[in-house]
Amino acid sequence: MDAFAAIDLGASSGRVMLGRVADGVITLDEVARFPNRPVRLAGSLHWDLAGLYRGVLDGLRAAVTEAEARGDVLVSIGIDTWAVDYGLLGGDGSLLGMPYHYRDQRTWGVAAGVRSAIADRELFERNGIAQLPFNTVYQLLAERESGAQRLDIAEQLLMIPDLLAYWLSGVRVGEVTNASTTGLLDPVSRDWDRALTARLGLDDRILPPLAEPGGAIGLVRPDVAEEIGATPVVVAVGSHDTASAVVAVPAASTRFGYIASGTWSLVGTELPGPVRTEEVRAAGFTNEAGVDGTTRLLRNVMGMWLVQESMRQWQADGLDMSLQDLLEDAEALTDLGAVIDPDLPVYLPPGDMPARIAAECARTGQRVPDAPAEVIRCVLDSLADAYRRSVQSIVELTGTPIDVVHIVGGGSQNALLCQLTADATGLPVVAGPVEGSALGNVLVQARAAGELSGGLAELRAVVSNSFTLREFAPSAAPLSRA
Repeated sequence: MDAFAAIDLGASSGRVMLGRVADGVITLDEVARFPNRPVRLAGSLHWDLAGLYRGVLDGLRAAVTEAEARGDVLVSIGIDTWAVDYGLLGGDGSLLGMPYHYRDQRTWGVAAGVRSAIADRELFERNGIAQLPFNTVYQLLAERESGAQRLDIAEQLLMIPDLLAYWLSGVRVGEVTNASTTGLLDPVSRDWDRALTARLGLDDRILPPLAEPGGAIGLVRPDVAEEIGATPVVVAVGSHDTASAVVAVPAASTRFGYIASGTWSLVGTELPGPVRTEEVRAAGFTNEAGVDGTTRLLRNVMGMWLVQESMRQWQADGLDMSLQDLLEDAEALTDLGAVIDPDLPVYLPPGDMPARIAAECARTGQRVPDAPAEVIRCVLDSLADAYRRSVQSIVELTGTPIDVVHIVGGGSQNALLCQLTADATGLPVVAGPVEGSALGNVLVQARAAGELSGGLAELRAVVSNSFTLREFAPSAAPLSRA
């Protein structure tokens, strides 16, 4: 039987998942997991991409071994990761320095400088992308303004999943769902907006040719084949992890909202094309390319990063507690009446998150959460409220009805967050599957191999047939907060 490897890299860990499809049911098994630990070098935050690639190779070797033990053949590999970050290649194909982390502060203030060349409204009309400080376009401008020479000597830019695909296959190509997050893509033609790059003073010669999800990139290189023990083909999937996660949303109709919940929460819906009105821009939404020519209209919410950083701080302070225990204690609490805006810039960098949350509650005259469980409850109430505002805005801005909210990814395991979201939105919440990105990754590979057929509706039906999902009904009238 054919088997498919999904390389799924998140902000805190990476994993290699082995997928198979039989009788319309997809199975997925984790064969390797490894940490993703950013490193600070000379005051700047970078990704340890060499360490991640080592984890990828070890994971692929484990996938081949597991597939052979089952009598299967690993036929293809797909890669999905976070968005906006990139590597630059020199003329010999070597990497010019470790890629910057999107949380590095080098881009702060760059967006304001861009307004002298192109106004926010006009830029959004061209690229449809929310003007977040870490967007690729601002990273490139920060790099140019720093006086560094990497852009001058670079031959090509590759987004993180494209860079890994190049190391595996030797083929340089840019996958369109990740490319759409750069701010340099025309969301209608799904090709580079070269007039925009010229207007911003960027050299478009480094931009790679683009590919849509579902096409073959190339067989793995001979040295990679020798190391992992097989010669699978690398397939372009929705290389932005949210694009893959949306493929795996088990929706029965098109009237759904989704929350891809992890370090970030991506709250959105799926549309046939971009919506680039001034109202959509002002509301902080972004248009990103999806699989099969779709558009993901979504809003970035800070997500479980607030919980992750709080847990890290408490552990550094010597407090021994598990997240599960804190969630149980938080569920026993009533609404604290303390709700923050999780998207404030103060929460973006690493650091003492509980102190920042307490300071914001004090600043706004709310009850200051004291115990860790109160902080967790404040965060989850705040996320649910942010989800409510995002879902309501989608309906109001697009006229697209939403009958159900699907939560996929790690946050789907957080029953308290799911229930709070149902209560806040007044809509049923369907939780699962957990490994949404890896599943969407494998689904696109399986269709490319002929194991599945049809469009997104058919792929989503496979997910519904394969996993037990949990539904959370609203238990109260929708919350309304200012």
